[in-house]
Amino acid sequence: MKKYLLFVVVPLFSTVVNAQEAYQRVLKLMGSRFDITVVANDSVVANQYIEMAIDEITRIEKLISSWDPASQTSEINRNAGIKPAKVDQELFDLIQRAIGISRLTDGAFDISYASMDKVWKFDGSMTEMPSEAEIRESVAKVDYHNIILDQENLTVFLKLQGMKIGFGAIGKGYAADKAKSLLISKGVRAGIINASGDMATWGNQPDGSDWKVAITNPMNKNKVFALLPVKEGAVVTSGNYEKYVTFNGLRYSHIIDPRTGYPSRGIISATVFAPKAELADALATSVFVMGVQVGIDRINQLPGVECIIIDDQGNIQTSDNVKLEKQ
Repeated sequence: MKKYLLFVVVPLFSTVVNAQEAYQRVLKLMGSRFDITVVANDSVVANQYIEMAIDEITRIEKLISSWDPASQTSEINRNAGIKPAKVDQELFDLIQRAIGISRLTDGAFDISYASMDKVWKFDGSMTEMPSEAEIRESVAKVDYHNIILDQENLTVFLKLQGMKIGFGAIGKGYAADKAKSLLISKGVRAGIINASGDMATWGNQPDGSDWKVAITNPMNKNKVFALLPVKEGAVVTSGNYEKYVTFNGLRYSHIIDPRTGYPSRGIISATVFAPKAELADALATSVFVMGVQVGIDRINQLPGVECIIIDDQGNIQTSDNVKLEKQ
C-alpha cells in the first residue's frame, strides 16, 4: 500500500537544551524514503547512531524482502505447495503476528495478498472493469488460513502452489520499530524513525516538548487541520487519492480487498496511532478495506489505538478518543 507523507514534524529543530540537538538524515532504504532523527550531544555521535539504524533496517530488508531471492521470505514462496521452509524465529514471529492481525480484521489485512493476480491497472490504461470471473480468480490463492506455521520446527508452509506472502503493508513499520528499539538499547533518549509515512517515535524534542504531527487534508494539501502529539508511540498515514480508476461514476482505489479482489472505496486517507508502527501500518491498510464505519468500530475496540479517517467527500471522522487540536 502506498504511503504518503501527509504529516510533518513540528516545530523545526532549533531549540537546544543541555547541549542536545536533533540530527536528521534522509535516505532511501527498502525502496522508500526514510527520515531518521536522533537527539544527541553532537553530530559525530548522532551519525554513529544513525548508521546503526541504517544497518538494522538493511538487515530487516534482507530478511523479509520478497524481491531478494536469497531472503527467507523468497524461500517460503519458492516452496509454496511443495514443502515447509525453515526460518529464523524473528521472521516466524512476524508472520505469526501478521496472521493475528488478519484474524482481528476478518481478513482485511492478509500478507498472502502477494498471491493476487493484477487484473486492475491504475496507470490510466484501463478502459473497462475486469469481469467478475477474472476478479474472483485473481484472489483464488489469497487466504491467510493457508499459511501453516510449525512452532516446534520453526517452519512456514504455504499450502497452495503459486501462493506468496509479502510484507508491503507491514514491513516498513516493523523496520521502524526495530531501529527504534535498537537505538533505545544504545542509550539514544529520543528520536523518530519515519519510514515513508510509518513513524515510530520515542522521548521528547530537545526543548522537552512532545513530538507532534501536523495532519493535512489530501483534498487541500496546503492546509493543516490538526496538530497532534505523538508520545512513545507510532503513527502511520496512508492515502490512495492519486491512484484510482472511475467506472460508471464510481471511484475505485488501488488498495484491493484481499477477500474479494475488488478495490476499496470511500476513504482517501487514514491515520492510525498505535504503540507500534508495525501494528499502525497493518491497521491503516485494513481500515481502507473495512470502510469508514467498520474501520472506526474495530479501532475503538483496540486499547491504545486511534485513527483519523478522511472520506472521499473530504469529511473527517475519528475514533472515540482522538482530540483534534484544530489549526
